[in-house]
Amino acid sequence: MNHGIKQRKLNRTTPHRQAMFANMAAALVKHEQIITTLPKAKELKPIVEKLVTLGKKAKADPKTALANRRRAISIMRDKDQVAKLFDVIAERYAKRNGGYIRVLKAGFRYGDADITAVAF
Repeated sequence: MNHGIKQRKLNRTTPHRQAMFANMAAALVKHEQIITTLPKAKELKPIVEKLVTLGKKAKADPKTALANRRRAISIMRDKDQVAKLFDVIAERYAKRNGGYIRVLKAGFRYGDADITAVAF
């Protein structure tokens, strides 16, 4: 049976996958759009949406602001991008209830014809 399997493993070990998604989340916040493969974009979406929600909760409740910021730093591992996430992006999506990220197909990669995707 295939119960309890939420995400794709993407042929990577758990620490490699966590580091990859931390780097991709930081790059997405920095550039506000990235080009990656479709499976990676689909797996990145819930991670970044939860980070944006942390930023929104920090704005709404100042008591949890520091804890939410530290939690985001532990996930994303980039203090500068966490600051941008909490100051700029969280304010941008303050009135939206989820659905901050869009995964759009952006064509085929030249080397192996894999589908690429753009997010945010």
